[in-house]
Amino acid sequence: MTHAFGAHPADFDPELDDLDLDFPAPGQRAAFDPPAPEPEAELTPQALTTVPAAAQPSEPLRFAAPAPAFNPVADLTQHVSQAFQEVSVPRIGIHIFGERPDTLAAAERAGQDRRLSRATTQIRVGGLSAALEAYAHEPTPPLVIVESAAPAGQLLADLDRLAENCDMGTKVVVIGAANDIMLYRELMRRGVSEYLVAPIQPLQLIGAIGSLFNDPAQPFVGRTMAFIGARGGSGSSTVAHNTAWAIAERLSANTLIVDYDLPFGTAGLDFNQDPLNGVADALSQPDRLDATLIDRMMVRCTDRLSLFAAPATLDADWDISADAYEEVTGRIRGAAPFVVLDLPHAWSAWVRRALVTADDVVITAAPDLASLRNAKNIIDLIRQARPNDAAPKVVLNQVGMPGRPEIPAKDFGAALGVHPALLVPFDAKIFGAAANNGQMVMEAASKSKAAEAFTTLAQIVSQRELAMLPAPGKAKAAKPGKAEKADKPAKSSLLGGLFKKR
Repeated sequence: MTHAFGAHPADFDPELDDLDLDFPAPGQRAAFDPPAPEPEAELTPQALTTVPAAAQPSEPLRFAAPAPAFNPVADLTQHVSQAFQEVSVPRIGIHIFGERPDTLAAAERAGQDRRLSRATTQIRVGGLSAALEAYAHEPTPPLVIVESAAPAGQLLADLDRLAENCDMGTKVVVIGAANDIMLYRELMRRGVSEYLVAPIQPLQLIGAIGSLFNDPAQPFVGRTMAFIGARGGSGSSTVAHNTAWAIAERLSANTLIVDYDLPFGTAGLDFNQDPLNGVADALSQPDRLDATLIDRMMVRCTDRLSLFAAPATLDADWDISADAYEEVTGRIRGAAPFVVLDLPHAWSAWVRRALVTADDVVITAAPDLASLRNAKNIIDLIRQARPNDAAPKVVLNQVGMPGRPEIPAKDFGAALGVHPALLVPFDAKIFGAAANNGQMVMEAASKSKAAEAFTTLAQIVSQRELAMLPAPGKAKAAKPGKAEKADKPAKSSLLGGLFKKR
């Protein structure tokens, strides 16, 4: 018999002999073929789906929910949140049949998430019974998610009927009420792709969908961070470049900067590199972009920091489609663990899409009214488009400029609804010298407050910490003739020094 989703290649579990799952009788047809047996053991569908009479209890087993402290199915999906940044769902159709109101609400929020933006999601009421009725006269999409609160025996019987109507290659995810590992195993044997226990959360559903479509040939996807200024001159590019340098050199992680400000980009100047047409060439032919071509287009600033510089020329109008930007960004993500997108202070379809699809968004604002208004508009748009993501991070730059009235950081955060993640003090001497010499602030003045601020921001957006210093007992002995300061306490890590009270 042909069926839509085949059983997993697993051996028969003798523990199932002790359960009465209300399987079909020997004379009935089974919806799923049994798993491939070993050469010396021959199993038939009847042997798999029939419980021996001697092992049958007097009453059918009831799949009651166990105590909250024991959740074996949830334990199998506890690491879903760690893979959210790598979720990449292709352009497929997804049908979700829910029963519970909270399941329908979670499905609605998941369908609006940026990670499922390329998929077409349809949400229907009625659960598994509605799916049986619908697919009796219409084809199935690549992914079907059904919910059923029925007992285990009825659930398996309904899934057998669903398998007869599913097209080949259809993946099925089941949302049920029974939190039982034995039921989970039986569903996996019958070819179900995933089993979730209600109630579910939007991110849990997104993670389950994404895990079904991960490409084993391309498992690595870098983390994208989009930097944009609330207004012109707020210093967004300076913040982006210094943060990227801190991730690469202070946190020892390979990082790539993409300067998308094609006519006026400053990445080449800030790193004292001759500007190439790397970004422009990639955007003009995104379909030809591969790992080799990306490597040729990049400029290596340090051993861990690479640059996709903008041409910074007005010779062309740079009328490039939003799809080209999205395609290039998607291909570049595989070039480094961290990709910093330096976005121009402009508003277009591709800028909006870059902000919505980035893993992290950093808004650089000055403590003035224009920055407050624009930052508020950007945050409101991103919150609406990314309901399941954290709010954008706000960097208040140029704080303490002499002679300029400023909005206090506390009032600025209260108006935005997002407290500034970082305050970068105004220091014309340090920033001016670094810019004129083609250096980062941490190179020109590594002990300055601005350098510490960028190191802190690098840890926030990368979710990494600075490496620990050697333990005091393993420290190198001082050279003879040099006195040691016995009253100076040893630091356990550089991170502790960043947050000490001043």
